[in-house]
Amino acid sequence: MNLRAKIDKMLELFLVVVMSTLVVNVVWQVASRYIFSSPSSFTDELAGFLLIWVGLAGAAYVKGRNEHLAIDILHTKMGPKTHKRTMIFINFLIILFCISVMVIGGTWLMYVQFVNGQISAALQLPMGYVYMIVPFSGLLMTYYASDDIRHLIKELKSLK
Repeated sequence: MNLRAKIDKMLELFLVVVMSTLVVNVVWQVASRYIFSSPSSFTDELAGFLLIWVGLAGAAYVKGRNEHLAIDILHTKMGPKTHKRTMIFINFLIILFCISVMVIGGTWLMYVQFVNGQISAALQLPMGYVYMIVPFSGLLMTYYASDDIRHLIKELKSLK
């Protein structure tokens, strides 16, 4: 099993755990509010945090599987070489975005939250932990885009 497959499996497991926790949390939130008439104080905040994590980790997973939404009108009209070159360029742009915004910006955001000591209201959790997923997801997407470029270059060389 190669590195990419191992990362995919670990990310799948992580997403299943986070999504399952989110579902249980929301079910408990609804039950405590409407069945027991005693709303739980932390479930709303936890649901928001879990949604951030599942959204960003899910975006990395989808990038790794190349199953993200795309408009492929132009791709269908391109030749194989042009298509591969375009995909290399697109993945290069993804790397630039992920490194500059998600990794560098996300790390800065996380650092600022820890330094300022911002704590969530209900869970009393340092907000830096909540934002930790941003650089982590950015690193995963950078890895996937780099690996895609490597494969595309190999395929492009075989077309010549």
